[in-house]
Amino acid sequence: MPADLHLLDGRTMPALGFGLYKVAGPDVGTVVDAAIAAGYRLADGAEFYGNEREVGDAVRRAVDAGLDRASLTLTSKFWGEESQSAEAVRTSFAASEAALGSPVDLYMIHWPRPERGEFVGAWRELIALQGEGRIRSIAVSNFTQEHLRRIIGETGVAPVVNQVELHPWLPQHALRAFHAEHGIVTQAWSPLGRGRLLGDPVVGRIAAARGVSPAQAIIRWHLQLGSALVPKSSNPHRLRENLDVDGFVLSDDDVAAIATLATDERTGTHPDDRQ
Repeated sequence: MPADLHLLDGRTMPALGFGLYKVAGPDVGTVVDAAIAAGYRLADGAEFYGNEREVGDAVRRAVDAGLDRASLTLTSKFWGEESQSAEAVRTSFAASEAALGSPVDLYMIHWPRPERGEFVGAWRELIALQGEGRIRSIAVSNFTQEHLRRIIGETGVAPVVNQVELHPWLPQHALRAFHAEHGIVTQAWSPLGRGRLLGDPVVGRIAAARGVSPAQAIIRWHLQLGSALVPKSSNPHRLRENLDVDGFVLSDDDVAAIATLATDERTGTHPDDRQ
């Protein structure tokens, strides 16, 4: 199992978790049950996903069955589409906290929404909630270097994680270097390019040579970058397969071949375009 990563606040979190975006209805409990049984200890959720109550129910079942809750990192995110005011942050956080029925281990601002000019204030509110003991670690998602410089410069507090779109098409070299300089963990969403990279012939050749699946080859690439990631699957077999990436290493030639895939193509929204 991939090792845990150390965070700026002294805590740790798993490098490899599982994502819950667009997992709905009865699938939620099935996915969380299967992921925990497979050995995952980070569940990446959000207010916007609309499934936090079902996630909380599944976590309680696991704890009742013997899971040490302290071993699990539960993520939620503040959506903030209508407002990023202090009141909006607290209202949304309280709703997620109640829906999960469990402490929030890692809480993020989902998008900076920079044209509003409110994200620094929202970040101050996350700092306050952490100071009150209601959040264990505070982080952001989809922040650029400019956004990070502002929150760090104006509050003196860096996020422990920035979760961004990252995959072989979009390796985010400059942003990852900035993270490394400031001790911020890079966590990838859409780490497989929404599945579109699984059919790439370069990835396929590398995977075949290593005797692994294309998904495993890309997950290994992320881990060797030093990044965290949250691939999504609703299939129990693929959940287990995605976690089974300790038995091989990509060579320098493999990494160089994957580097040729970089085009800066996004599968999602640029942070400056989400308001």
